[in-house]
Amino acid sequence: MDRVLRVVVIDDSAYVRKVVREILSRSPFVEVVGTARDGREALDLVERLEPDVVTCDLIMPELDGVGFVREQMQRRPVPIIIMSIANETAEAALTALDAGAIDFVQKPTALASEKIFEVSSELIEKVKAAGNIALNRLSPAAPMQKPAKSEPEITGNHSVDLVAIGISTGGPQALKRLIPQLPKDFPVPVVMVMHMPVGYTEMYAAKLNELSALEVKEAADGDEIKTGRVFLAPAGRHLKLSRGASGKVTVQLDAKPFNTLHRPSVDVLFQSAAEVYGNRVLGVVMTGMGSDGKQGAAWIKSQGGLIFTEAESSCVVYGMPCVVMEAGLSDKSVSLEGMAFAIREVV
Repeated sequence: MDRVLRVVVIDDSAYVRKVVREILSRSPFVEVVGTARDGREALDLVERLEPDVVTCDLIMPELDGVGFVREQMQRRPVPIIIMSIANETAEAALTALDAGAIDFVQKPTALASEKIFEVSSELIEKVKAAGNIALNRLSPAAPMQKPAKSEPEITGNHSVDLVAIGISTGGPQALKRLIPQLPKDFPVPVVMVMHMPVGYTEMYAAKLNELSALEVKEAADGDEIKTGRVFLAPAGRHLKLSRGASGKVTVQLDAKPFNTLHRPSVDVLFQSAAEVYGNRVLGVVMTGMGSDGKQGAAWIKSQGGLIFTEAESSCVVYGMPCVVMEAGLSDKSVSLEGMAFAIREVV
């Protein structure tokens, strides 16, 4: 990065504003140019300072975080990172993402302690990633309608028995566009890993289920992987697959391996899928920063499976798909708008 990102910090706590400023000052590529106590004050500040990135609390007086995101995205799109405590604000955080926020960082519950510094590396990396997002990709997720129940049944020879999706930054919005486009008679199960803090995945899966013809749920130990279901790995646990003596494939949740950057990890899911389904896996690597999914994509390819990557044109952050493409592991690069059709073609 060869430029310094200008950041505005919004939080009703003077202590948190001070700490976030101190955290971000550790990077030579980030400068906090202003702070605000609530969303109303922040709207004027952002208009005046025109920052590259905004970090935003959710529970604030005057105008809360969701209200700020909605109003700011109408005025001038800017990358907004939500900072919140999951068990208090999970629903509001998901609403803020729908309104156009691009990512979130989970605050420690004990704010008035050194624990808040534990998120420093994550916050800096997410701010740096946000600063490189093209503004034309910052739009609230469009409302989706359930697919018609009477859509024609998909026919043809299935070359795929499982679709495995890995996604991160921009994922909540992208999956709300993709999954509802899969019809009720979609002929194979779907398993997904999305990088989210603990406390969000169950509620997100429930909201996605309301929009989808398929059953979407947070995966639980022992769930049977079968047609008509979409499973989202719970935050904090790896999602692995196991085929029993009867031939049934079930979910196994595991804290191991411990040496992955993310838990759940796309690499772990993809490797497990390749081991269980062999060459009949379609791995889909979508928007997100970092390289999670690259090693897993290599596992799927080594077994003869397929890998699709989201095209740069629709990614909020073209990180994870990019490293898979550059490694020569992608069979097809597809925009978000065309991804459901591309998936349906191969199943």
